[in-house]
Amino acid sequence: MLGTPERNQEPIWLVIIRLLRWHKPEGRLILMIPALWAVFLAASGKPPLPLVGVIILGTLATSAAGCVVNDLWDRDIDPEVERTRDRPLASRALSVKVGIVVAVVAMACAAVLAFYLNPLSFWLSVAAVPVIVLYPGAKRIFPVPQLVLSIAWGFAVLISWSAVTQNLSSPTWLLWGATILWTLGFDTLYAMSDREDDRRIGVNSSALFFGNYAPTAIGIFFAGTILLLGWLGVSIHLQLAFWISLAIATIGWIWQTLQLKQQDLLNPMYGQMFRQNVWIGFMLLAGMIAGSF
Repeated sequence: MLGTPERNQEPIWLVIIRLLRWHKPEGRLILMIPALWAVFLAASGKPPLPLVGVIILGTLATSAAGCVVNDLWDRDIDPEVERTRDRPLASRALSVKVGIVVAVVAMACAAVLAFYLNPLSFWLSVAAVPVIVLYPGAKRIFPVPQLVLSIAWGFAVLISWSAVTQNLSSPTWLLWGATILWTLGFDTLYAMSDREDDRRIGVNSSALFFGNYAPTAIGIFFAGTILLLGWLGVSIHLQLAFWISLAIATIGWIWQTLQLKQQDLLNPMYGQMFRQNVWIGFMLLAGMIAGSF
């Protein structure tokens, strides 16, 4: 049943949309990006459109399930964090029972889509589930929980690439590594806005782990992303459009790193820079597609 309908006048469907975070599309899109990188690069810029549709819907369903699982884990922590205290499970606008039902439905949708894939991609999808489910718990016991999230993001590359080629070749792992480092970069950046709350509550984050060196660590993660993407571009002979997009992305990541080294950033700036990474990712996607021909 609903938690406190008299306090929350939103229709149930709007509350569920907030639970799934579909009112904040950046977090959904940023999982879709490496999956699309992989499917287009593996198919030399011309993947089957039905497969692209399955990848898009699959990432939406998976990220939705991940958000609900995260909120179920953190329903007693989120009220203590300024950024998350209004989430439906934290504010008790939805009950735990409703949250579990929504998570099961989202995972069932992802599972149905996974049956469209070849056996390797299907079993990689199955292997990703424990990582997605256990990630929210990592912040309680693991000093760099963002690494667990990065591994979850990396499955998007492995699943999508193998969905085209039915194997995992050397370029797959270059893109996987780039995705791991990019995710570590943008999620450490995002975690910087919650540092004080996380420290007070006693949960871990990469922003706390790296401390004053967090901006430098983020810069290193972005630099590693650039190097691996460049190596990938050389190995699969991507054309000029890709290199232009990578050069622009490099400028963007350098600018973000320099901004982070300032000591007077307001918390909303971290969210803004996180959203900039969505646009950087899509720009790289466009360069990968155009550079494949």
